[in-house]
Formats: sequence, structure tokens, C-alpha cells
Amino acid sequence: MTIPGDPVILPADHPLVSGVTADAPLLQAYRGRRVRHRPVWFMRQAGRSLPEYRALRVGTSMLDACLDPGLAAEITCQPVRRHGVDAAIFFSDIMVPVRLAGLGVRIVPGVGPVLDAPVRTAADVDALPELEPEALDPITSGVHLAAAELGDTPLIGFCGAPFTVASYLVEGGPSRDHARTLALLDADPGLWHALLGWVARTTAAFLRAQVLAGASAVQLFDSWVGALTPEQYRAAAQPHSAAVLASVAGLGVPRVHFGTRSRVHLVAMRDAGADVMGVDASTSLADANHLLGGATPLQGNLDPALLAGGWEELAAALRRVLDDGRAAPGHVVNLGHGVPPQADPGTLTRLVDLVHSLPDDQESHHD
Repeated sequence: MTIPGDPVILPADHPLVSGVTADAPLLQAYRGRRVRHRPVWFMRQAGRSLPEYRALRVGTSMLDACLDPGLAAEITCQPVRRHGVDAAIFFSDIMVPVRLAGLGVRIVPGVGPVLDAPVRTAADVDALPELEPEALDPITSGVHLAAAELGDTPLIGFCGAPFTVASYLVEGGPSRDHARTLALLDADPGLWHALLGWVARTTAAFLRAQVLAGASAVQLFDSWVGALTPEQYRAAAQPHSAAVLASVAGLGVPRVHFGTRSRVHLVAMRDAGADVMGVDASTSLADANHLLGGATPLQGNLDPALLAGGWEELAAALRRVLDDGRAAPGHVVNLGHGVPPQADPGTLTRLVDLVHSLPDDQESHHD
């Protein structure tokens, strides 16, 4: 596998340019190279499951916390200190770039993102404001602070994929069936692509800012991609995800793409420009590796529901994930979705310790 681009255009103090994170196990695995132990981190590792996070968030809304550079950096680093994971992911939200562009959006506890005004008509799309570069200053500052604190532990930048972000905009909030979104996609392809083009530009600027400020890898989340047929994905979503991934192609960072219920889309999502495919818990890593032709490093995919059960069952499931991941060119251990809020932090730490205690005899296909 070749990571596109040349990191020389990154700032001289970037962790990849200075060499601070260049040899990190996470990045070696993302590039399909052999590592001394399988790297591990968890989606949603920063946040609700940690008591130190809950204490820090008292009196501060979710989006306000994301836009406070010092607070965002501290929350980003908390799980690295507690669990000893091999990467941090920047504490933010997929709706932050929408908020920074000027749209009214809030995160309602127990509900999720809610828009003040849904975006459903041509006039709504025409009125969407372009994201001004200076609006990203809180993100740049937060990433700088986090990367400096993390040292040789890589920071992963992230954003939401255009389809998922657009679904929130059209629905006005979370939706079980995405009925309005799918209706717009089918009824007015021109309007759909105009909306997705705006989302792609906005989120790409957000993602690129994170990389330039110190992120050593990125992940694109397409949480609702499972609502699409393969034909819908290729025609209506893939081109816009490709535009986001292309925005950082020249920066020399590995690009991870993850979606839920995404088995039928794995190849198309990889072909959008991903170097690594995240796999949710509904698809085995062995199946994903087969579908992807054994050519793509994988990330995943322990079922987060198992965190609530007994340790022996959880440890056995982790060993199966490690075994399945061994056939891929590279493998980073993760959950098949995010850490549940009720998860025991001690269990996560114990999982990290178990992964790190097992020598990795995974052979690289690309050495």
C-alpha cells in the first residue's frame, strides 16, 4: 500500500515531519507494516464513560466544550493517560464544522444533534454560508495543544462523511429511517449534490485544519451509510466522501474510513480514497479482508455490547478479533462502534493491557 502525498508540505513542527510519531505502532499498522504488538484505540474513548470527563464537562455544553481549545485538548488526552491506548482521537463532533460555518445546531443530551432550521429546499441550500478559515482557529489551537501533550502518541483527526452530516441537516436531527433524506436524494439529484458539495467543502476544511495543526492520521465517519443501497452510495455519496478524503491526500497521513452496517459498501468506501477500512461489529474482519481482496489494512471490530458482559467472554472475543485481523496487511484493534456511556473504564484498560501483552506474529504483506 502506498500512502499518497508527501509530508514535506506539513509544518516543520508537525509530529510526522519532526519524526515524533513517524514510527508509532498505529501508523505502522495503518501502512501495512509489522509491529511489535497490535495497536489499539477505541472510538468514543474520550467522553461519557470517563468520570474525569464528566467532572470536566459540568456546566459546559457539548459544542462549547468542543470549541474550547484547552478543554478539548484535555478531554482528548484523558483516555491515553487512563488506558494507555496507542492513539488519541481529537475530541469534537461531526456537527462542529456546520456550527463554525454559522448554522444553528446544538447537541441535545440523550437525543443528538438538532438543527434550528432543517435544510430541505433549493433556497435553503443557496443560503448555506461558506466556512471562513478564521472560524477554524479553535480547532487549530485545540489540536496543537493536544498533539504537544501527546508526544509520540499519534493524534487522529476526524470528520463526518457528507452523507451522514447531510442527513442530520435534512432531517433536522437524528432519524431512524432517514425518510426525508432519501426522498430528497431520489427526487432532486441536482439539489442533493449541491447540498453534499457544501457539506464536503465544509468538512474537508475542518479535517485539513486538524492535519495541518498536528494530527498524524484521519478518520472519516459515515454513521448512516447503511441506509443506502450500493447503487445509491456510489451515485449519491461516494463522490462527496472522495472529495473529503482527497482534501488530505497530499498531506501524507493515513486515511481511515468507517461506517456502520457497511458490509455492502466496504469496497466502494475504500475506493473513495481510504488507506484503511474500519469495520463494524456486524461484519467479521475475515469477511472484510476477503471482500477487500486482502489488500487493505483493517481497523476493528470488537462488539461494544460485550463490554457489559463477563471478562472471559470478552477476552475470548478479543482473541478472535486478533486472529481474524492477522490475515489483513495491517490491523488496529478497535470496537465495532463507539464506547457505550455505561462502559466500565477499568474493562477498557484491561483490554488494552491484554492486547499489548500478546506478541504480534502478524506478517506484513508490504514489507
